Amino acid sequence: MRTISTPRPASAVPNGRATTREDAERRAAHDAFWLLRVAFSVAPILFGLDKFANVLVDWPTYLAPWVNDIVPGSAQDAMYAVGVVEVLAGIVVAVKPRYGAPLVAAWLAGIIVNLLTASGWYDVALRDVGLMLGAVTLARLALVFDPPLRRRAA
Repeated sequence: MRTISTPRPASAVPNGRATTREDAERRAAHDAFWLLRVAFSVAPILFGLDKFANVLVDWPTYLAPWVNDIVPGSAQDAMYAVGVVEVLAGIVVAVKPRYGAPLVAAWLAGIIVNLLTASGWYDVALRDVGLMLGAVTLARLALVFDPPLRRRAA
């Protein structure tokens, strides 16, 4: 037999209205969703654009030699392609995080593999593991706060 519990008051909100614990938890989850959505929209776009300018770092130095050997052109040409993908991924997260967040998580997994196989970038790879976990978290929150696209009836 299932029992029904009465919502417990959590606290007073800034406007003075009382709220339930469930309301407070949902609001906190929604705030986390928006923080991650903004972060994973802005960061990939900015880093992607910087692949064309190399202002923050010399991006081609992060490319593993084996990756450089299989992509056409130079390491900088590869970074141009990476920049385009990152800008597009950031835009998809901004527009539809339900689909963009898993894309960014997968992209970060690829970056992690690249960094682990390019000797000397283990600290950056570890940082990117944290970023990937953030993107996975956004993907999970998006299942609640970002409804799926629906097909139009014919």
